[in-house]
Parts: sequence; structure tokens; C-alpha cells
Amino acid sequence: MKKDLFAHKSKSWDMKSRRVQNAKAIAETIVENVPLHKNMHLLDLGAGTGLLSFFIAPKVGKITALDNSPSMLEMFHEKQNEFACETESIEGDIMKLDLPQVYDGIISSMTIHHIEDTKALLQKLHEVLKPGGFIALADLYKEDGSFHSDNEGVFHYGFDTEKLMQDAKNAGFENPKISHAYTIQKPQKNYDVFLLTAHKPV
Repeated sequence: MKKDLFAHKSKSWDMKSRRVQNAKAIAETIVENVPLHKNMHLLDLGAGTGLLSFFIAPKVGKITALDNSPSMLEMFHEKQNEFACETESIEGDIMKLDLPQVYDGIISSMTIHHIEDTKALLQKLHEVLKPGGFIALADLYKEDGSFHSDNEGVFHYGFDTEKLMQDAKNAGFENPKISHAYTIQKPQKNYDVFLLTAHKPV
């Protein structure tokens, strides 16, 4: 059985105001860069306890939370009634799943550094989007590996955003754009968070 790397963190995940503020800022950056409407069904990649979904929910019709941590999704389920849209969840690794449908958009906060093959991930996201659908993926700019106190399950110490935009183009996306979303202040230093947006051609 796969180890749940977040089992010991899930209960207290939402207690850190820094984490909540980051999710809120990412959601606001998504809203600024992508037209959202109530007929949309989004996939939240690496949804965790649903922090990003919570802030996006008032703008869309439905969000499917995808995460490979059962303990995080358990916390998501506990607060499902607080979301301002319909929700459902899927437990598993997106790289190994056959998802049941295609989506209007894919949102994600601080997840893609946990996925080893970024190029393959972008290709997979392209496959599970409707024509005209969007990605809005937030993560860290390149960092020195000091962001996490424990780097187990971390494959990327942030990202070279120029390369990431090129990888998105190579996967078939149009008009990739990088926006600054938030600065996470930690005792050792500050870490900047970007948002990558791009669209699948119609």
C-alpha cells in the first residue's frame, strides 16, 4: 500500500494562516486571469483539504477534488457542506488514473512539485480538458530545497517558469502565462509562488 505522506499533517493542515492566505491569493489570481462561470466543472489537482476549492467554489458549478492522500480527502469531506458549489472527490494518482470525464478547467495549488514527470503531467492534463478548457497551476518559483522541512515526495525545488511555459506549449496548450500569486514568508526566507495559466485550443 502506498504511504500517505500527509497522514500526520491532515488534521492541522488548515490551521496555518500562511497556508490559508496562500490559497486565497492563488484563487484571487486565478479569478483575475481566467473567466469562470457557474456552468463550469473544474478538477482540483492535489486538492488536499480543499483550501483552493473553497475559495473558487462560489465562481463555478462543480469541483472534483483529486488527491492521492486519503487523510487529506477525509478532511475535504468533513467540510464539504461549507463549499458554495457541488463537490465530489477521487482518490488516486492522476498519472495512473483513467478519469471518468473531461473538465472545463484544472486548478492546482502547490502540487506539481510532488509529480516527477512534469512534461507527462501537462500532456495528461491536456487530455482530460474539454476543448477551450484551461489550466491554472500554482507552485513555487525555483528555490534551493529549503522550503520543505522534509523533502520526501518532493521532486522539484520549484520551477524555471520559462521552461514550464515551453513544456505547456509542447503539450498542446496555447497562450501560457506566468503571474505572481503570493509570497510565502518563512523564518529562513521568503518564497514566491507563481500561477501558470494556459488554454487547450478550441
